[in-house]
Amino acid sequence: MAGARLSAKVRAAPRDADRDFHTHLARRVTGQEFSLGAVLARLEEREREIAAQVEAARAKIAELTALLNGYDKAAEEVRITRKTLLEMPEPPPPAPPAATLPDHPAYQQIMTVFAAANAPMRARAVCEAMDLEIAPNNINNIRLKLKRLAGRGILSEPEQGLFTQPRP
Repeated sequence: MAGARLSAKVRAAPRDADRDFHTHLARRVTGQEFSLGAVLARLEEREREIAAQVEAARAKIAELTALLNGYDKAAEEVRITRKTLLEMPEPPPPAPPAATLPDHPAYQQIMTVFAAANAPMRARAVCEAMDLEIAPNNINNIRLKLKRLAGRGILSEPEQGLFTQPRP
């Protein structure tokens, strides 16, 4: 029987120690005497704090959800726009502006010579076709005019010094 009493005391001892320990913590937390009313008031206050935090978190979640929905909508619009643009036919390249012939009558004569020619011509051959004297000054003047016409796209220069009308 003595063994039974001893084990009962051993079992009871930790319970008593826990009771003392918890009472100590309750006093430490509240700074006052341990009372059920004080603990309930503290729990009620803590419950209100948590409820306020929950409401703030829900409001933040609603705000972030709306922001996320806006981003999703914008991303979808970009995807649709990209898809639409990819499905559109490629626009043709812009046509180059029509070349204008300079007003000087020599240019008119040069173009008449090229209209009658079957093959590309050099500046000397153009001088001969225009019945100009074959002199270095005349050849250089015609060469400069041919270069100017080639620069404007009216004539083309497939190789150095050789000029022809561009073929469409």
